[in-house]
Amino acid sequence: MAKILVVDDETDLEVLIKQKFRQKIRENKYEFVFAINGKHALEQLALHEDVDVILSDINMPEMDGLTLLTKLSEQNSLLKSVIVSAYGDMENLRTAMNRGAFDFITKPVNFEDLELTMEKTLKHVRQMRETMAAIKENNILKMYVDETVLNFMGGREFETALSANETINATVAFIDICSFTSISENETPDNVVKLLNNYFDVIVKEILNQEGYIDKFIGDAIMAVFRGEFHLDRAVEACLGVRSQIDKLPSLADSVTFTPKVSIGINSGEMISGNIGSAKLRRLDYTVIGDVVNVAQRLQSAAKPGQIIINENAYEKIKESFKCSKVGEVSLKHKSTPQTIYEVMD
Repeated sequence: MAKILVVDDETDLEVLIKQKFRQKIRENKYEFVFAINGKHALEQLALHEDVDVILSDINMPEMDGLTLLTKLSEQNSLLKSVIVSAYGDMENLRTAMNRGAFDFITKPVNFEDLELTMEKTLKHVRQMRETMAAIKENNILKMYVDETVLNFMGGREFETALSANETINATVAFIDICSFTSISENETPDNVVKLLNNYFDVIVKEILNQEGYIDKFIGDAIMAVFRGEFHLDRAVEACLGVRSQIDKLPSLADSVTFTPKVSIGINSGEMISGNIGSAKLRRLDYTVIGDVVNVAQRLQSAAKPGQIIINENAYEKIKESFKCSKVGEVSLKHKSTPQTIYEVMD
């Protein structure tokens, strides 16, 4: 059952929601909690720690919705909010998104659109929680392992499992937020980090939607890996989604001129998957390495803002499913001959 907190000083909305979703409330698919302003919402969250999604108005007494977003981002990064407000202008939208809002719906509420948005947000929250659970169960243990933990988890058998390495066939995507470091000259470190994390949230959502996983964050870039059936196709779909969603984000115009764009490199093939790091430090990172990974990063370096670049090998595999345009030949680092590259259009 999904638990949803509705924050609005208009009590009529509570009545409408209970009416519109009465069947799913009876079926225990949804449970709604209500608050009349941001201050009351924080009190409700203290009582209901299992809330999945927040639907919040902007203009409310005592604490408005934009202030609530700031408080939420400080307290719970996995809790996602959808703004439901009559204030649908670009300034409010930009402010809400920069403060961590997942989506935005304008009043009067279209309840079909509201339910679709709720389901989309709930799906994202579930995926994020599953990812965090996987990190807790796997990556943290793989990064920080001592003899006591190994003995507790099964001694040598567990140690062998942690050190198991394999060759896999997968797809790697490097996604870089172009020229992002330039805004650090005019913004505070806190604002820069918050904005970057908001952009990463958008990117991660599309990757998870295509069953990819985040291998690592590298500055203002993400390395994502896709395994399993149709891994190359799913990687391309994810990157098209990333580009589309990033292009929809509003530009910054108050103190800095910055319009977010991504440059992306994708490569597919055999790579080594295993724990890489220092045994002496007891810090290991479960990751993928190999020429395929290196080439993906170099393809990203060759991509211009807004471009998704692949090599000829990947092009031959996806040309019947995706529209691609030949860019030409480029010289990639550590490659003796020029490589023909293509841009994925849609």
